[in-house]
Amino acid sequence: QVQLVESGGGLVQAGGSLRLSCAASGRTLSSYAMGWFRRAPGKDRDFVATINWNGGTTYYGDSVKGRFTISRNNAKNTVYLQMNSLKPEDTAVYYCAARVLSIATMTAKEYDYWGQGTQVTVSS
Repeated sequence: QVQLVESGGGLVQAGGSLRLSCAASGRTLSSYAMGWFRRAPGKDRDFVATINWNGGTTYYGDSVKGRFTISRNNAKNTVYLQMNSLKPEDTAVYYCAARVLSIATMTAKEYDYWGQGTQVTVSS
């Protein structure tokens, strides 16, 4: 069993930055693809970013492209989401997900493990 714990969320003003972390325990993530998803109040879950096992391939949702960066440190069993130029519409609970297969994917159902989420609130 893999446990994923997100951290780094909080309250920021529009235009500010946050760095989310996803720390794993139970298994090494070195061969897993990883992803970030988010759910805004009253909305469905949206894709944010994904990264393959060695960081060589990344994809981003259209609404965050150019502002967010996903990265990973396999030695620390941790994945990051750097969020810059934050907007009020970025307000959501952000979830980290792990896929046993190593290929990055934007499809939520292809991920095998999920964290509990961390709240990001961007004030106007």
